[in-house]
Amino acid sequence: MISMSQELPTQANHGHRENYLHAQRKKAGLSQREVGILLGYADEGAVSRHESQTLPPLLSAIGYEIVFKKPIAELFPGIKETVEKRIEERILRFEEDLQRENGKGRRRSRIAQKLAWVSERRDTNEE
Repeated sequence: MISMSQELPTQANHGHRENYLHAQRKKAGLSQREVGILLGYADEGAVSRHESQTLPPLLSAIGYEIVFKKPIAELFPGIKETVEKRIEERILRFEEDLQRENGKGRRRSRIAQKLAWVSERRDTNEE
């Protein structure tokens, strides 16, 4: 089965430490405290940490997207590509696992359904 040895990016391993939160905040003329308040934080500490390379939680990342009207992928460049590459690699391994299991036992229809999903997904990505 698929190994989780290559986990999704986190604060410690996302590999792309650069983000544009500081630049967007300065462009808007906002302080860290003000952005923190907009995001629901009690002080500027979280914004400071996020600007200095700690990935924010998902809800905060969406909040930054709304505050600065910039997509998360643009605020945190490289993250989407890293996640996408790792998931695509896992899907290939998943498909290989399914191919090996295909034709065995009562799960054939479920395996066929999953293989069809992988195939549809690949066709959609190629368009």
